[in-house]
Amino acid sequence: MIKAVKKGPILEITVPKKWAGITLNHLFQDDWHAPKKLVHEWRMSRTAGIKGRTEGWEAPLSPGDIIQLPLFYSEQPPDFAEFMDIDVLYEDDFVLVLNKPAGMDTHPSQPGDKNSLQNAAAFYLMMKGEPILPFHIHRLDKDTTGAILFAKDRLSAAILDQQLEKREVKRTYLALVHGLMKKKQGTIKEKIGSDRHHGSRRRVSASGKDAVTHYEVVKLFPEKNMTLVKCRLDTGRTHQIRVHLSFIGHPLAGDVLYGGRPILPRQALHAWNLRFPHPLTEEWIEVHAPVMDGIIPEEQN
Repeated sequence: MIKAVKKGPILEITVPKKWAGITLNHLFQDDWHAPKKLVHEWRMSRTAGIKGRTEGWEAPLSPGDIIQLPLFYSEQPPDFAEFMDIDVLYEDDFVLVLNKPAGMDTHPSQPGDKNSLQNAAAFYLMMKGEPILPFHIHRLDKDTTGAILFAKDRLSAAILDQQLEKREVKRTYLALVHGLMKKKQGTIKEKIGSDRHHGSRRRVSASGKDAVTHYEVVKLFPEKNMTLVKCRLDTGRTHQIRVHLSFIGHPLAGDVLYGGRPILPRQALHAWNLRFPHPLTEEWIEVHAPVMDGIIPEEQN
């Protein structure tokens, strides 16, 4: 675990043994892949460096050195924040995980839009004395509930984006589907592309993008002819779980777009578990999001 501490607008990181001999340039560009604009700001302001040392960014690091970075400052547009009740699942100085309710977008689709989780997160942080624009690392459909990860600063956002691309951010969903699934577990590897006959729908398509969904039966409900399924994603295509489960003949309950019957007010899909390496400390964080509206039964242990 790497020691990373917020001190006002400054981030202080204690250099671990594994960084011995590398340079700040290497750390910023090759390890973190920090945004070029952010690195340029640090370079031009001459405020990023090693505490108590005058050497430049090409000097080798030593274990115990303290890296100081000007990282925390306001990035929030004045009209962005909006009060809404939110369920905070995890928070520290760098990341925030919220439990998104149904009927709410993850983020505004265009400037000025309100009623999104990002609006609510900005207001929550502003009321805590952190007037910043939180960065959403992934998305959920408007009527899908559950855990969404936000970063509080540009460096953490960049590192988490890379982790998501490298499939280090692990997401597990609960889905209630029509029919009794015969296989206890399986993997769906079907490419997903746009449906040219329907602007908002996706479909399995040979010309689409690779998509991999792993599923496991949690519980059968014979009296309702339904199955509770746990799904893990290797990819993050739009509507991936909804498309894949419909493709194998088990559409989500309430998901009329993909063949589900309208027996529920929304599609029965919930982002139940989120596991990821902390962008700065590298400690693994695991968060469970309880189902808030009772649409989906909680996992049976």
